[in-house]
Amino acid sequence: MNLEIVKPGKFISLTYTIFDMDGNLLEQNDIPVSYIYGGEKALIGRMDDAVQGKTIGDEVQVLVPPEEGFGEHDPDLTFTDDIENVPPQFRHVGAEVQMQNESGDLKTFFVTHIDGDQLTVDGNHPMAGKTLKVNVKILEVREPTQADLNPEAGSNAIN
Repeated sequence: MNLEIVKPGKFISLTYTIFDMDGNLLEQNDIPVSYIYGGEKALIGRMDDAVQGKTIGDEVQVLVPPEEGFGEHDPDLTFTDDIENVPPQFRHVGAEVQMQNESGDLKTFFVTHIDGDQLTVDGNHPMAGKTLKVNVKILEVREPTQADLNPEAGSNAIN
């Protein structure tokens, strides 16, 4: 059997699991992510480099430093305020709060901490500032079909 290998122009499908450096599971994606390798879509960090030349069933682990992943933690995106100034529906850790800046751009902030009557929201990605261990499993490598090449086909592509 002639196995296809990951190289530019191939359609690939994979799953991944992301851990922090202490081995804590941060994200698990069991729904395959599919895209055309070497196209407009790319994986974070050096994941694209790590899967190149691999084939179906191969598994690779990649260390992704913050600057190649979700960026460094920006303290200017963390705010603490009196809980009374926050609507009740947002007064729990994990709540998503949409905020708008002076130019009208929307950004999602997450309630990360409540201490007494003080509530902290953070606009950083939850994985910002962390070095990540990403385990990737390749499920499919093949020539793309016309449907794969058509963005309207509704495939599960990486954004």
